[in-house]
Amino acid sequence: MKQQTQRNELPPAVLSIAGSDSGGGAGIQADLKTFAAHGVHGLTAIAALTAQNTRGVTAIHVPPTEFLAAQIDALFDDFRIEAVKIGMLADASVIETVHERLIAHDVKNLVLDPVMVATSGARLLRDDAVHALRTKLVPLARVLTPNLPEAEVLLGHELGKDADMPKAAQELRDLGAACVLLKGGHGHGDLVTDLCLDGEADFRIEHPRLPLEAHGTGCTLSAAIASALALGQTAPNACRSAIAYVQGALRHAYAPGQGTVSVLAHDWQWRECGQ
Repeated sequence: MKQQTQRNELPPAVLSIAGSDSGGGAGIQADLKTFAAHGVHGLTAIAALTAQNTRGVTAIHVPPTEFLAAQIDALFDDFRIEAVKIGMLADASVIETVHERLIAHDVKNLVLDPVMVATSGARLLRDDAVHALRTKLVPLARVLTPNLPEAEVLLGHELGKDADMPKAAQELRDLGAACVLLKGGHGHGDLVTDLCLDGEADFRIEHPRLPLEAHGTGCTLSAAIASALALGQTAPNACRSAIAYVQGALRHAYAPGQGTVSVLAHDWQWRECGQ
């Protein structure tokens, strides 16, 4: 009984199925920092390995899907996983494998960050992979977190310069996601508008556009949402708290390498408490 009580008092575990960023600013590395900042136990199943730094990506290695499945199964066999965050999945076979394991383990709190478009605007996924993502994973998502270019790919049409975000978010919900957080960072103007739509507690948040090129914001946001869901928050409240967390990390962002990109400061709350 004592051992069971101690186990129940442990922090919930949150799993990230995503790519590794050797530069430490995004991907699995950003997710683990976010999990730690939220007081949850971070787990990882690495779907891709990258050789990258603040100046770019020089190589990508995709492990065999059998090994990815083995990682996921080993974690569910041992940990009390309360939420799963999905990031970069390289191709349709990887997406199919992840879908199979999510169904097998009856995952409920799934946060899907549909990483499909590079910062340069280049498509990262082939059409068959986009189709698999749209039809296999989006319907399982409790929260879907696309930016505007990713929303265009998922919906199959352009949103235009002045995107009708409520209409686009509803179209995304019609694909099966329970809640959509449509990110406006790729929009125009001095303000960034994020729109959350779950059919009940819909809201939008506006914040000033910061004069920096940030790396890892989408990874961090989705990991923060997954953490909040694991801790018992509703999807809209999880989105609110995650946006606030990212804004704080952006205020203290720094450029650790020789490139122009800045990475988020995941210890920003400690920094602000010490001021």
